Order: sequence, then C-alpha cells, then structure tokens
Amino acid sequence: MPTLKHILDLLGGELGTVAPPAIVRLIVAAILGGIIGLERELRHKPAGLRTNMFIGLGAAMFTILSDQLAAAHPGDHTRIAAQIIPGIGFIGAGSILHARGSVTGLTTAATIFVVASVGMAVGGGLYLTATLETGIILVALYVLGQAEDRFELKSKILVYEATGARAEDIIGELNRILDEEKLAMQHVRINSTGGHYQVHFHVEASHWEHEKLGMLLRQSSILSSASFLGPVERE
Repeated sequence: MPTLKHILDLLGGELGTVAPPAIVRLIVAAILGGIIGLERELRHKPAGLRTNMFIGLGAAMFTILSDQLAAAHPGDHTRIAAQIIPGIGFIGAGSILHARGSVTGLTTAATIFVVASVGMAVGGGLYLTATLETGIILVALYVLGQAEDRFELKSKILVYEATGARAEDIIGELNRILDEEKLAMQHVRINSTGGHYQVHFHVEASHWEHEKLGMLLRQSSILSSASFLGPVERE
C-alpha cells in the first residue's frame, strides 16, 4: 500500500515535470477558444463564449492526456486525440437544424470544429500555429461576415404576404412566379378574413432575387396585394 510520502513524491514529480507546461497549454487553449467564442457571443449565436472556451480547453486536455499517458504506458499516443474529431463532429451535427428545406447552424458547426483544432494544436505545443489559426477564424467570421452583409451576398429568408379573392388562385399564381425564378415557398400559411384570403410564406433568396420577386408579385393581376413582412433570423 503506498505511503503518504510516496504519494507526495509522485505529486511532486508530476508538478515538476508535467503540470507547468500542461497548465500553460490549457490556459492558452481556453483564451484562444474564448476569443472566438466572444465574437460568436456578441453576434448572439448559439455556441458562444463558454461553449467555445470549453471546446478548446477540452481538445487541449485530451491531446495532453493522449501524449502523457502514452509516455507513461506502452501504446499509441495519438489514439485519444484521434477520438476528438468524431466527438466534435457529433456536437457540430447537433447544432445544425433542418426544416422544410432550410438549413441553419452550418457556421456554428464549422466554428466548433475549427476551435477543437485550435485546442489540439495548443495541446501539442504548437502555440504559433494555434494563434495564427485563431486570427484566420476571426477574419473569416467578422471581416468576411461584414463584407457579406455590406455587399448583400448572403441569402436571406423573407416573410411574404399575398392577398386575393381565392386561395387556389393565389397559390397557383405564387407557384407560377416562383417557378419562373427557380425559387420555392416555405412555411405556407393561409388565412381568410372578410371574404379575402391571405397567404403567408417564406422565401430564401439573395437580395437581388428578393427585389425582383417583390416587383413580380406587385405586378401580378391576380393578387390583390403583395408585400414582405420582415426577415427571418438565421445562421
């Protein structure tokens, strides 16, 4: 049975060799993951500060354990680290939502995946590589995101309302116009008020496609009126 002195000697040996570099790596991984998570938090995305910090920290910890356990015991030192990739893939898949042809959460899933790689790089002692990757991620998330918004390159989902005398005529006219523009209706809802019918529907398209669609809907002789009610937030 190990004595107290033996236990203290083991702890002292670990603190003198393993702990200092491991602690530094864990702190750096948490900081880099937190920086990326802060950007996501400020943009009100699902995976924010704590989530990305934990992912970076966990990936670094598993990488360190993979190396240290293999050094202490015979075995492949990459086996534990290799399991990080499918594990993170499982978490990322859980952040992706799919409903009636609309997919959201892809950027969040991709961010989770690359933050794990940052943590693995730090866990392996590649501080410069991990820092450079963090910078590239921030550029892609913020700078390119701002460029997409400025030049309206990213598709968006708008809620439309069309009114008319008969629901069948409204749906038929909407399908005709959307088919010509190679677009599709989502989340269709029909209401009846005062002898007129209102059809609410979502359309995912670029800014310029929405502009043209709005013009065609307003020019239709079958629709009494047509307008968009507002955007739908998405990733």
